[in-house]
Amino acid sequence: MPARNGINEMYVPVTNGIVVLRADRIARMLVFASFVFLSVSNVSAQGRWIKLAPIPESSVESTFVTVGDNIYVLGGSPAGDNMTPKGIVLEYDTTTDRWTKKKNMPLPTHQAAAAEYHGKIYLFGGAVQPASNGPNQFPTSNAWEYDPAADMWRALAPMPTARFGAVAAEAGGKIYVIGGASVHPGAKLMSIGSGTPHRSLDVNEAYDPATNQWEKQSPMPTARNHAAVGVVGGKIYVIGGRLGAANVMEGSNTDVVERFDPENNSWGALGLRMPIARSGMGWATHENRIYIAGGEILDAHMFAAIRAVEAYDPASNQWTSLPTMPTARHGVIVAAIGNRLYVISGHLQGGSIGGEAANTDVNEAFEFGEK
Repeated sequence: MPARNGINEMYVPVTNGIVVLRADRIARMLVFASFVFLSVSNVSAQGRWIKLAPIPESSVESTFVTVGDNIYVLGGSPAGDNMTPKGIVLEYDTTTDRWTKKKNMPLPTHQAAAAEYHGKIYLFGGAVQPASNGPNQFPTSNAWEYDPAADMWRALAPMPTARFGAVAAEAGGKIYVIGGASVHPGAKLMSIGSGTPHRSLDVNEAYDPATNQWEKQSPMPTARNHAAVGVVGGKIYVIGGRLGAANVMEGSNTDVVERFDPENNSWGALGLRMPIARSGMGWATHENRIYIAGGEILDAHMFAAIRAVEAYDPASNQWTSLPTMPTARHGVIVAAIGNRLYVISGHLQGGSIGGEAANTDVNEAFEFGEK
């Protein structure tokens, strides 16, 4: 390795000449590679996947919420060319491995956002079908409260911004509805599909259950829809999602991780991106880690649903890979209860390929091993 101007260099032969790599640059590259290696662990967590009672009615774009030991599945659609919203409400009791059909939603919806607070489910926005057999991806601003104990629905003050594909998270007694997709500002609401002018949103609006009122918050730095969300230590983390458009075939997936601090009404990027950029995944928070399961990817080489399961630890700002799901899918229902991570239903192909026939009723759970 000859020296020039006091700097060591390495000569690497290539087809059309010689590439000169300076030793100081090599050192920086090695440090960066070490950082990546340490930040994303490929060591699979101990545990195993098991199969449980299949969901009675499979669908995509369903909304999922955990209340106690129960998982609730709300709405969704058949997939393919038929995105007619469903009004179903299903309750899964994880202690008995049994499904129960509950009272239907007042307004059938898919791609809505939801969060649990004090034992009740709060449902926001989504895509609706205003006229029978008409267009079925109208963004809505409707908000609802569902009481699982009484199996009753109640209308709430509507969101300031109509949208679907948003995420919702409760922190400090308020529910923050973030991102999504809708028409351009000031435009007339219409069904969003291929060729319809629309955008991903940076909107962040907070709902107060105590007052039934909304308040605008600091917008998200990266406008997106179909992202994942988790709350750890009072901070809200928005992970991945879709840029530019509501449809994965028209938009672009992102691997960005951003954190919102409700106390300071401020955002910050964390620097460490998710290992696989994707959208349409499921998520759950367990023991201060945010788990991301499944999703869909689209690039120059493939268009597919994936099996990946990864955990993000905000305290260490690191990702860990878990054993992959037995069944690859996107649009999945995910919950973390006890020592299990449940991944239910979803679509076996990327986008709507395969139509309703590609929906699955599978109910798989990862049992965490002993630490």
